[in-house]
Amino acid sequence: MPPPEPLRETVVRVEPPRDRFTLLVTPAGDFLGVDDAGDLVVISQADDRAPWEEVSGGYRHVATGQDVTAARAAGGDGVLTFRGRRERFRRARGPARMPTEYLREFREQGWVCLAGVLDPDTVYGLQRVAGCGRWSGRKYDRNVSALEQHAAVARASAEPVSLWLARQYMGTDEIRFAHPPSFAVLDPDDGERDVQGWHSDFPYLWGIDRGVGGGRIPVRKTGDLVLGIQRNICVTDFTRSNGATRFKLGSHRRNVGPPAEWGLGVAYRRPGHRKQHGLPYGGPEAEVIEAPAGSILLFDARTWHRAGLNETESRRAAILQAVTPPYIMPFADSGAAFKTFVKSAPWQEITDRERRELQSLLVYEIVGPRGRQAITVDDELTERRWADAGASES
Repeated sequence: MPPPEPLRETVVRVEPPRDRFTLLVTPAGDFLGVDDAGDLVVISQADDRAPWEEVSGGYRHVATGQDVTAARAAGGDGVLTFRGRRERFRRARGPARMPTEYLREFREQGWVCLAGVLDPDTVYGLQRVAGCGRWSGRKYDRNVSALEQHAAVARASAEPVSLWLARQYMGTDEIRFAHPPSFAVLDPDDGERDVQGWHSDFPYLWGIDRGVGGGRIPVRKTGDLVLGIQRNICVTDFTRSNGATRFKLGSHRRNVGPPAEWGLGVAYRRPGHRKQHGLPYGGPEAEVIEAPAGSILLFDARTWHRAGLNETESRRAAILQAVTPPYIMPFADSGAAFKTFVKSAPWQEITDRERRELQSLLVYEIVGPRGRQAITVDDELTERRWADAGASES
């Protein structure tokens, strides 16, 4: 018989911010900022040079205290004037805190949440794709790349502050998505459906590959070298009752996989395991992070976690993005998704910066004597490998 249901997890609530900074976005999608010399600059990454706050007659640069004047222009844009220089811009939602404050927290605890960092229009578009909220009558189409279904997927994937944090945490500007952006939609639980067990994420996959202590990355001390983080975009509110991700926060410092007695992913992916053994561990030693829709949660991929149980009547949805340095073998062929994305309507709806960012994130390359060469899956060689594997097993 399955064991009795465990105690509830400890709830960590991330509240929606009351105030937030503003980003001033150029027509190409880059950001206006002020450098250490006090000069107006155009930057492609949203570090501490990017946030502004509104003041009478214009904006104040948060990091330097510099004031600039701004006036409305045709088409709803603005024109910023500073030391004789004029730049067109549009306002965009910025972070609630300075990027370096988020980074300090990320490094200290192995996770950080940018609460409600995505604007309502983007969240609305994501919910349309996922079939959540006002779009609950729809169903997520898993047969079409998420990037091709709505421009909001690309905009959320290229959100600049969280990407800057990912680069800083992993210590490299050259980061990649280990698989194309994909939605995880959790339907209301029926008391019988299979559930997810405890594991660490790609590239470690402890608890999924080869059980306790196993995984794609050998268990050893890695020092400050981070081989992957997870970037989860909350498409709906994340709550304990609707199946928000369960964590053992701080477990990334142990550099080992979760214990077997908590119920590993390798066991719970077997059909019927829940019915026979009950649910994975869900007591107070684990935590659940609650956050509003439009939040982006970053965590070290070594962190033990699992999907929760949706006890509500509405779907819970997220976009999952494994982020790694470019020298880690990808989990799936993201290059193929990029090739079809550039031919889709959403590609025409995003900015030049977002296009550059997504090409960098999704296209893996060999850099050698011939320069940069994009690499992707070779179907003919793949079929040969399948045939060889089948022959060796017979």
